[in-house]
Amino acid sequence: MNYTLVIHSILRWAVLLFGLWTVINALSGVFSKTKYTNSDNRTNLFFMISCDIQLLLGLVLYFNGSWFNLLKANAKEVMKDGANRFFAVEHISMMIIAWLLVHLGRSMVKRADTDAQKHKKSLIWFGIALVLILAMIPWPFRQIGISRALFPQF
Repeated sequence: MNYTLVIHSILRWAVLLFGLWTVINALSGVFSKTKYTNSDNRTNLFFMISCDIQLLLGLVLYFNGSWFNLLKANAKEVMKDGANRFFAVEHISMMIIAWLLVHLGRSMVKRADTDAQKHKKSLIWFGIALVLILAMIPWPFRQIGISRALFPQF
């Protein structure tokens, strides 16, 4: 059993939980014009940390698994097959972009002058990152070859 993949699969729920929590806090702050609190800051910090751990595990899986070697050996064939392309190119690329958006967003929020700007920047940066993450998770309802169980089988 590949325990790294199991942990990666379970940790997606922490990423989604903290991402959703961060976006809900930002929405609440934008619409109710509340103060940007330490709780808001801590929530998006946890979102960023969970994304960092998830990316690290994903990179370990990618470079120690077959996806990278398959792409190096025959990129044309990988690009023709939807499932192989998803994991070898699309999933990793979009998740790295989402990770970058989370880090850029955290930086932009820290630099914002007012509470309103902090909430708005949180909503934009973390919201886009969360949408990308949701779109690139291999959910059970996706096509055969891409879909994965909601929870790993032990």
